[in-house]
Amino acid sequence: MSATPEESIHNPRYREVRKVTLIGSVVDLLLGVAKILVGWVAHSEALVADGIHSLSDLATDFVVLYAAKHSHREADEDHPYGHGRIETLATVGLGVALVLVAIGIAWDALARIDEPDLLFAPGALALFIAFVSIVSKEVIYQYTMRVARRLRSNMLMANAWHSRSDAISSIVVFIGVGGAMMGYHYLDAVAAVAVAVMIAKIGLDLVLSSTRELIDTALEPELVESIRDAITSVHGVRALHMLRTRRSGGQALIDLHLQVDPRISVSEGHQIGDTVRRKLLERFEEVTDVTVHIDPEDDEKESPCDHLPLRDEVTARLREQWRKLVDIDSGDITLHYLRGKLQVDVTLPLAVLEQYDEPAHLVQDIEQAAKSVPEVESVQVCFRP
Repeated sequence: MSATPEESIHNPRYREVRKVTLIGSVVDLLLGVAKILVGWVAHSEALVADGIHSLSDLATDFVVLYAAKHSHREADEDHPYGHGRIETLATVGLGVALVLVAIGIAWDALARIDEPDLLFAPGALALFIAFVSIVSKEVIYQYTMRVARRLRSNMLMANAWHSRSDAISSIVVFIGVGGAMMGYHYLDAVAAVAVAVMIAKIGLDLVLSSTRELIDTALEPELVESIRDAITSVHGVRALHMLRTRRSGGQALIDLHLQVDPRISVSEGHQIGDTVRRKLLERFEEVTDVTVHIDPEDDEKESPCDHLPLRDEVTARLREQWRKLVDIDSGDITLHYLRGKLQVDVTLPLAVLEQYDEPAHLVQDIEQAAKSVPEVESVQVCFRP
């Protein structure tokens, strides 16, 4: 049964993500409102734009909180790959909204540059608020990044950089407001355009990264290489092919084909696959689902045994060939499908040899009779007590 959002809030990791994000949200809300109000009162278009930038951080914080709350929900019947794409769609919407806001800010600021009479003259209060924003957002960045590194959370790291982008935009505003106070009134409008460009870039980055996720783009090459190294280091893995990776929200999903010794038992091959799956889930925190397919040989380009019949047909034909020699139960026959041919192992009780003066002749007759089946490449006969 999948975990509900209410159950996920008791997860220690989620509680820590929620704590750092809520602290950042409070700062973003207070700064955003303060910048917009002071910018309006002090006649600083750049500060108003920066306030909108801060509120965009607040919107991102809500996305992070939502994603964190739902990230521990397991797949269900209706959503077999989980619920991560909800976060992806929300991020696309947020990115589009930021781009539209940036266009509006830049459009108004450029219009004022063309009309000198419309340019504002910011006051000292606007300069002070811009300075407070620089300091507070850098503190939030350092705090969030420290937690993100400890939790190895890419989502928190991205949100931390979003906070630092707000600090950088506040530096631009500080320079613009200071220049306007010195008589270069157009600098405030120029700063507003610069901040708008930053907002637009953030929005475009969100849209592009989320769109890549929606079309199942592979994980970063460095991460894929680390995953490949972890897989091939497991004892029993002969080769790896058809390694496919993708993201769903904050989760990474992996499909892979493992090549193992073709003559080991099914259970041993399954154990090797389970070991690989467990190792990936333990080593890579963002990996939440691994599908392992066990292969006896490389079938990436084509499966050489597609044309071969299944066990029921093969054993029936073999037993018919052996009928005049010895009665061999189908349970004593092991088939190996390799290189487009069948390799047959036959295990007989020792009591069978009592009926024959020359056991070697029996083995030879069994082998020759089996090879009359066109698909059979080789036969190996052994005896058990």
